[in-house]
Amino acid sequence: MEVNGFGPKGFPESKNDTFLRAACGEETHYIPVWYMYQAGRYLPEFRETQAVQDFISTCRSPEACCELTLYPLKPDPGMRPTQGPLENPFTSPVKALGMEVTMVPGKGPSFPEPLREEQDLEHLRDPAVVASQLDYVFQAITLTRQQLAGHVPLIGFADAPWTLMIYMIEGGGSSTMAQAKPWLYQRPQAGHQLLHILTDVLVPYLVGQVTAGAQALQLFESHAGHLGPQLFTKFALPYIRDVAKRVKAKLQKAGLAPVPMIIFAKDGHFALEELAQAVYEVVGLDWTVMVTLQGNLDPCSLYASKEEIGCLVQQMLDDFGPQRYIANLGRGLYPDMDPKHN
Repeated sequence: MEVNGFGPKGFPESKNDTFLRAACGEETHYIPVWYMYQAGRYLPEFRETQAVQDFISTCRSPEACCELTLYPLKPDPGMRPTQGPLENPFTSPVKALGMEVTMVPGKGPSFPEPLREEQDLEHLRDPAVVASQLDYVFQAITLTRQQLAGHVPLIGFADAPWTLMIYMIEGGGSSTMAQAKPWLYQRPQAGHQLLHILTDVLVPYLVGQVTAGAQALQLFESHAGHLGPQLFTKFALPYIRDVAKRVKAKLQKAGLAPVPMIIFAKDGHFALEELAQAVYEVVGLDWTVMVTLQGNLDPCSLYASKEEIGCLVQQMLDDFGPQRYIANLGRGLYPDMDPKHN
C-alpha cells in the first residue's frame, strides 16, 4: 500500500500516515479519526436556493473545489484526513453519462429526466469515454493533494452501482424505492445491464482519482438496507466486488502503488461477512450496527507453555478491551492438546 505518501506526480511525503497505516492493517500508536462533511449540506452559505445552484458551478472549478475541501483544516490545522473532491458523489459519474443533474434546496441531487424504461439505457454515453468528461474532478484532487503538503491523507470516493442506480431511476432520494426496486423484479436483465454500465464507469473514475493523488478510496453503498440479504447478494455485492478487483488490477497494470479501499454499506449488517471478503482493506460500519465480538485466540497457542499462554491471553484481552467482548478460541480444541493448558 502507498503508505509513504509519494504519488505518481511527486507529491510531498506524508507527515501523518496513521490513517493509511491503520487502513492497511498496520499497528499504530494512536487511533486515527476522520469524518465526512458535505459542503452543500454542512456550510450555511450553500443552503439557499441561489447558493445551491452556484454550488454546482463551484464544484466544477478545481480551485474552488480545493478551497472548500480544505475548509475543515482552516479553523484547526490538526492532523485529520480530509475527503475530496467535494462534488456530490452521485453527480460526477452520472452527469458524465449524459444525465442532467440539478441541486434542489432541502432535497439534494435531482434528475429531471430519470430512467423509466429499458430503452432509456440506450441514451447513456459509452462508459469508455466517461473518464474524459471528469478531468475537472482529477484536477481538483491533484490541487488539493498539493495544497495539503502531506499534512493529512486525501481520501477519494464514489457511490456504488446500486446507489447510483437508485438516483438515476427514482430521480432523487427515496424512502420506498418504488421506481428502482421494481426493475430488480420486473426487468432484472436491464437492471444488471445498468449496474454493469455503472461499474464500467466507476473503475476508471476511481483509478483516475488515485492517479490524481488520492491516497485511499471509499465506496458508498448508501442504500444497501433497502435490498435485504437476497437482493443485495444478487444486485449489489457482485458489483461491489468487481469495482475493487478491477481498480486494484488497473492500478497494478499502470504501475501505480495500491491504496487502501473502504467499503461502506449503510444498513448492510446482514452482509458484513461477505463484505469482509470482498477484497476491501476496510469495512465501514454505520451507527445501527451493534455487535459483541467473540474470539479469537489461536488454538495452536495452547501448545505453548502456561506462561506464554498467559501472556497471549492478556494481549488479546488488552487488544479487545473489557466491553462487548467474549474471550474465546478462534476455533475448537485439537485432540492432542494438553487439558492442563486449557
